Order: sequence, then structure tokens, then C-alpha cells
Amino acid sequence: MAETKQSLLSWLLPASLPGTPQEYFARLPVIDTPRLTLRRLTMRDAQDIYAYSQDPEVARHVLWDAHRSIWDTRAYLRFILRQYRLGEPSSWGIVARDTGRVIGTIGYMWYSVDNSTVELGYSLARERWNQGLMTEALNAVLAETFGVLRLHRVEAQHFSENPSSGRVMEKCGMIHEGSHRQRIYNKGDFRDVELWAILRRDWEKLHPPEK
Repeated sequence: MAETKQSLLSWLLPASLPGTPQEYFARLPVIDTPRLTLRRLTMRDAQDIYAYSQDPEVARHVLWDAHRSIWDTRAYLRFILRQYRLGEPSSWGIVARDTGRVIGTIGYMWYSVDNSTVELGYSLARERWNQGLMTEALNAVLAETFGVLRLHRVEAQHFSENPSSGRVMEKCGMIHEGSHRQRIYNKGDFRDVELWAILRRDWEKLHPPEK
């Protein structure tokens, strides 16, 4: 679902993995997939992000409102850059390698120290829907979350009237854990949501290490 604000609590990674989650969230490494590059956002991405964030159909499925002007987009980017500086959970920009343009975002909405759990959320330009691109991006972020951060659980949710988002999660091995009636008040109405999750043991079963 859409990005939300939540502070990161301090927690150290196992000794075999240098650094802290704060350092990881602050640097968000570049991730390449066959058709995409996931990277940190910059203010130079404002026009690309505004191009799809002003679309009411994109905004209908997320928590944020459609951007009314480039100033809304720049305010969003300033918030993201602040998250990077503070080492808080944040998002990658999704860059299409065929155009070099930012076509969406994907990242961490919140992080629970005690439960070793994160929630992921994402958005994508409408002209890029139904091309398997978000499945590609989500798989890459799951691999990073379980393989590098070594977290225990990843959650994601979507509005019930947007089942295509659930199909993305299912393709990536996530399991539907239930429906939550009128859980979120958004855009003037209480809306039902679907919760999905995957454990690290589930991911490793689907993606056994090469011998």
C-alpha cells in the first residue's frame, strides 16, 4: 500500500552482517533486475514522479492523494530525503531501464524491532501496469530483506477492491492471511484491506541457496 510515516527503533544486525538497519536504510543499495533499477530517489526525479502521481487511478489504490502540482511532488521528495538522512525505513525509486525514467516506488513502510518484521508498500505508473514489473521489483526487495537484513517476516496489504495487487504478492510467494473490514479510513471512507505475509523460511524454501 502507500508510504506511511513511522520512526525506526534502534536494533543491531547479527555480527556476521556489518552495520545497522539505520545505515542500510540510509544508503539503500542499488538493485538491478532484468528490466528495472531500484535506487535512492533525488530531487531530480520530481518530474517523473509527478507524471504518474497526479493520476487519480494510481492514487485510488494508495494512502496518498493525487498530486495537484509539482510542489506536492517536491514536498514528498523532501520527506523521502529526510528519511534517508535519519536512517528511517524508506523507499527506492523504480527506474525503467528502457527509458531511464522513474515509474514508481517500492520500500519499507515501517519496521518492528521486537518482531523482526517490516511492511512493504509500492506504487506504479498506470501505463506500466500488467507488465510484471512490480512482481519483478517486489521479488528483488524480498531477496534483499531476507538475504541481507535477515529479517523474520515481511508484510504487505492492499485495499480489497484492488485484487491485482494481491496477485503480485501471491506471485512472490506471499500468503494471504486475512481480510480486515473497514480497517483504514482513506479518502473519505472506511476501506477493507487484505493482509499478506511471508516468512524468511518460506522465502528460503522457494529460493534455496545454490550449492
